[in-house]
Amino acid sequence: MLRFDREIYFDNVRKTLFGGKLTQQQVDGQNAILDEWERHAMSDDLRHLAYPLATTKHETASTMWPIEEYGKGEGSSYGIPDPETGQTYYGRGYVQLTWRDNYAKATSKLDLTGDDDLEWHAERALDPQIAADVMFRGMAEGWFRTASDGKPETLVKYFNETRDDPYQAREIINGDKHIVPSWSDGV
Repeated sequence: MLRFDREIYFDNVRKTLFGGKLTQQQVDGQNAILDEWERHAMSDDLRHLAYPLATTKHETASTMWPIEEYGKGEGSSYGIPDPETGQTYYGRGYVQLTWRDNYAKATSKLDLTGDDDLEWHAERALDPQIAADVMFRGMAEGWFRTASDGKPETLVKYFNETRDDPYQAREIINGDKHIVPSWSDGV
């Protein structure tokens, strides 16, 4: 089991990524992610931890906490309540899980049942442990997107012995790397 020195980790990310300070929620969210990595690391390649952490920073607007998509899918078909389940499958969690099929896939892959079934209880995607499981397993196994060659987009595709490509790795989640968000001040 890989263990992190949390003091060194937080001292560094606080300075380099968060302008010298972190909220308790940012610390709690990162601890949940690091806890899950330490329990179930799917690789010994630390880029397979670093990239999900970077994705979390982007997808959660730096809150580092599983959040609901801003606007809750307004204007998108996934923002309309499902007639069978009554759930709305807008983005939730660390990676902004969307669409009923993806909630159902995560439920199946993680063996979630009862009140944790994401298809029938979409709000459970906001649980930090479930959100971390969805993120790590989904990115490692390629749950979210498929490349034009039909192969799943995975961490190992972009981070391996011969490739280190965080820019193209954006394809794992949603491939929006060419879009400049309105809230980003042109970045």
